[in-house]
Amino acid sequence: MNTWKRYDLLKKSISHYAACPRLQSIHIVWSEPDPPSDSLKRYLNHVVQENSRNGHQVELVFDINKEDSLNNRFKEIKDLKTDAVFSIDDDIIFHCSSVEFAFTVWQSAPDTMVGYVPRRHWVDKTKGKDKYIYGGWWSVWWTGTYSMVLSKAAFFHKKYLKLYTDEMPASIKEYTTKNRNCEDIAMSFLVANATGAPPIWVKGKIFEIGSTGISSLGGHSEKRTECVNRFVTEFGRMPLVPTSMKAVDSRNAWFW
Repeated sequence: MNTWKRYDLLKKSISHYAACPRLQSIHIVWSEPDPPSDSLKRYLNHVVQENSRNGHQVELVFDINKEDSLNNRFKEIKDLKTDAVFSIDDDIIFHCSSVEFAFTVWQSAPDTMVGYVPRRHWVDKTKGKDKYIYGGWWSVWWTGTYSMVLSKAAFFHKKYLKLYTDEMPASIKEYTTKNRNCEDIAMSFLVANATGAPPIWVKGKIFEIGSTGISSLGGHSEKRTECVNRFVTEFGRMPLVPTSMKAVDSRNAWFW
């Protein structure tokens, strides 16, 4: 779980997800200059202990980072007991049943990314075949296609943490750290480059409990477009694969 000085949101999210079945551990990506306070650690450990179900104790770990970088969320986690990683921001909540469904979808395709927030890219015809445009939610809604699922709410195999840590080009890591943006696009590039396959979008009700993020700031789409084109240059090709498939839990939908 990625967090930054939003302790009230962190408490709400940890309290919620600790009650979800089949959860093995919660890793909090901590990149603040000061370590978590003893009172915060006591509170969260108490919440996890209270909300853990069926006698199974969920492990709570603070992954402390010396550098403030968005790349920290993809650092390799040593001795992780599960293959599946659910990457989530501290201000986003899904019903446990929705998370469980996304996990079953991921189990059917464990090499790909499975997530709730789709985005897309397309060729910028005004600039040539090797230049691309980043598209937000409305472009996905309008066309019915996507080529990324954002890591703010997505499952992927733990091997991609090691791959990101060891093999992601240093120039891309430096770029995301400097610009405080696009680490999620970088992970999408990494997985697509490794698999040659598209991600899977899972339909799920999103509850955003925080304030508006950087996506609402002016020039956001232009900055993301710049990221896409920079990463294409770094990878030497466009690895993202468009798709129109969406996974829907038919038990909870009238139309699917």
